Amino acid sequence: MFSFSRDIGIDLGTASILVYVKGKGVVLNEPSVVAIDKNTGKLLKVGIDAQKMLGRTPGNIVAIRPLREGVISDYDMTERMLKEFIRKVTSFRLFKPRIVICVPSGITEVEERAVIDAGVQAGARRVYLIEEPVAAAIGAGIDITKPDGHMIVDIGGGTTDIAVISLSGIVESTSIKIAGDEFDEAIIKYIRRKHNVLIGERTAEELKISIGCVFPRTEEQTMEVKGRCLMTGLPRIFTVSSNEMIEAFEEVTERILEAIHSVLERTPPELVADISTNGIVMTGGGSLVWGFDKLIESRTGIETHVADDAISCVAYGTGKSLEWVSDMQDGTINISRRKQMNN
Repeated sequence: MFSFSRDIGIDLGTASILVYVKGKGVVLNEPSVVAIDKNTGKLLKVGIDAQKMLGRTPGNIVAIRPLREGVISDYDMTERMLKEFIRKVTSFRLFKPRIVICVPSGITEVEERAVIDAGVQAGARRVYLIEEPVAAAIGAGIDITKPDGHMIVDIGGGTTDIAVISLSGIVESTSIKIAGDEFDEAIIKYIRRKHNVLIGERTAEELKISIGCVFPRTEEQTMEVKGRCLMTGLPRIFTVSSNEMIEAFEEVTERILEAIHSVLERTPPELVADISTNGIVMTGGGSLVWGFDKLIESRTGIETHVADDAISCVAYGTGKSLEWVSDMQDGTINISRRKQMNN
């Protein structure tokens, strides 16, 4: 398996966790879900196995997502989940690994402390933090060391991070708690309002991936959906179209577009000129909603494209930053702005 001394990069996402092992690449990509027995407190399943239990558990078992809106909402469960994932990718525990963990750019000092503590308790020798937009830019293959402005829009599960990066640092940024989860919520609310049917989170996500779009498609697509009719309480099958998805997503997309405009307004004119030349780069799972790049391009007039392997960009960027882990004492390339602490 993997060498005991390898450093690890972790994209600690609201929806999924990706683990990068130095010299191996991304070796784990699993949902950020844990299943526990409420009576005994025993951890039953993590990741994919736990996700299958969401909404389908008996009374004594609960499947939860310990990360919400990009930050830790259940410290104990996050620590146990991290420990399990680290155990999966390291076979020999003689030396603890150094870990770089990716966090949203708008994280508070208290939230940073919680991430560092969880990493240390999960088995790290040292924990360093890197901001998501910086990791996303590195993972997308952008040379952030040059005096050249680049705009990154990273739409994850819990947060959307928008940043202008130049000379290895963030010049302007914002982090909003509107992202992939909000798209799912928007679908559930829309289906309830328009069709009077209740659907679950997993069905909403299937709709988002299959026919979800924020810009009109050349050909309208449809999908058959099963849910519970709120009038009769009985199962009901009906059809949803891609045009309905645009309507469902309208409020969420407007919030993200407003945030992009806000960052551009605060960016120095020289860097805005660079961005108009270099374009806007989108990363994260949320950027894969059909037509998002087209929508941003039509609203800003700036060429926009989705990075290759958008879901793994942040993990690859976090992994590549491991090469500089020895220089991370004083916040090099925006890593660990507040120096990590060991207990």
